[in-house]
Amino acid sequence: MRFGILTISDRSSRGERPDSSGPVLLASVIEKGGSLSKNGLIPDDQQTIQDTLIAWVDSGDIDVLLTTGGTGFSPRDVTPEATRAVVERLTPGLDEAMRARSLQITPHAMLSRAISGIRKTTLIINLPGSPKAALENLEVIFPVLPHAIQLLTGDPNSETGHNPQAKSH
Repeated sequence: MRFGILTISDRSSRGERPDSSGPVLLASVIEKGGSLSKNGLIPDDQQTIQDTLIAWVDSGDIDVLLTTGGTGFSPRDVTPEATRAVVERLTPGLDEAMRARSLQITPHAMLSRAISGIRKTTLIINLPGSPKAALENLEVIFPVLPHAIQLLTGDPNSETGHNPQAKSH
């Protein structure tokens, strides 16, 4: 799978603090056999986020675009709004799974407004800005990502092993 990792942070984009979430996500993706197609760091600006998401997805170089940051309650946290503006279909099951698992760790998971969705054949997934939380959320959904990409790209083998009528021997 080809990944894009986009860190969204005013402070990191201004050089006031290092991006710690992007590198943690990259290490996890590589460890799991994924490849990095695009990596970036931008401020919490809705139009900039939307433009970047569109450009990256429409390049055709990414299967899964992970964003990190901008998913909370702060007035500058607009990643979900930018994502919603560019996706064609939402994927609430991923969001629900991430929040359900995160709630087992911290009640602050209720404050996440992260969403995910599909644009063309790319899955866009908002992750928290905290490196620990971003990694925990990615771990929850990573097992289903290969099948999701198979389905999105029309892979003829996408339904192998998913026939509810098939009997196990």
